[in-house]
Amino acid sequence: MQRKILILTANPKGTTPMRLDEEVREIDAGLQRAKNREQFILEHSGAVRPRDIQRAMLDINPSIIHFSGHGTGDEGLVFEDEIGSAKLVDSEALAGLFELFASQIECVVLNGCYSEVQANAIAEHINYVIGMSKAIGDRAAIEFAVGFYDALGAGRTVEFAHKFGCAAIRLGGIPEQLTPTLKKKPNMGDTVTKISWSNEQPPVKNEPAFSSDQELNDADREILTELLIRSGRAEYSARKALCIKIGIEPNHLGFIRQSTDTDFALELISYLHGVDDKQAIYKICSELEIVFKRGKYSADLEKIKLKLNCN
Repeated sequence: MQRKILILTANPKGTTPMRLDEEVREIDAGLQRAKNREQFILEHSGAVRPRDIQRAMLDINPSIIHFSGHGTGDEGLVFEDEIGSAKLVDSEALAGLFELFASQIECVVLNGCYSEVQANAIAEHINYVIGMSKAIGDRAAIEFAVGFYDALGAGRTVEFAHKFGCAAIRLGGIPEQLTPTLKKKPNMGDTVTKISWSNEQPPVKNEPAFSSDQELNDADREILTELLIRSGRAEYSARKALCIKIGIEPNHLGFIRQSTDTDFALELISYLHGVDDKQAIYKICSELEIVFKRGKYSADLEKIKLKLNCN
């Protein structure tokens, strides 16, 4: 079954110029070389007005919506009016439109600054929505988009593709890998459908929402970061030894040297989460259990290890 990706771009008069055409071109090039390229049709609409969005939804029937342009947070995303000037569309308006197409839209990507506000609203109706928690630069936005669609083109799930896109930002030497945030529709029911486009790995239907192999949430990663700092394992003198113990080559981590203990811990956990290295995170939990043998932290670490489901 083919999926249609609709890319909407807008860079109105008077706004900061963006490399939107490059982003579209790079996404298309990645999908053209993907092993599952026959499963995707890419459609692009530029200089988009609100009316154009409605018509494109009716005419194209996309499975994935990708917006690239400016965002302003609470005030909305920036589209164009009839003369090419900026026109804001707020969260409620976008969420209301996408709700009408909730049965066909599998994922929405809002690749614009401060678009997490809109992502939260749209995620009330759409299973997977990606927004930006703060301003994001052109380079980071392009790296994320290319990584995200490269992963989808390889047959990976939306959740993996989000992590892969974040890892692509980091690998590009850009410290904005935490900006793209993935939102999921609340109360999706007792089952979760993992979206995948691989012929070898078809979508998994009716998978238990709380299997033993669950995704770590923000709270889990905050706990690991805090305990890593408290344990002393994030201190400069201990960093190399920690990396070796968890199976990571220290020289591959540019942040191992010039960073505070707090920054190193945050970067390490974010990096491992971004590349989906559950085995390394599991080993960090085991290291931390040596320090925090009793009390709530020990219990927290055991819960995280169970989620990781590593042997």
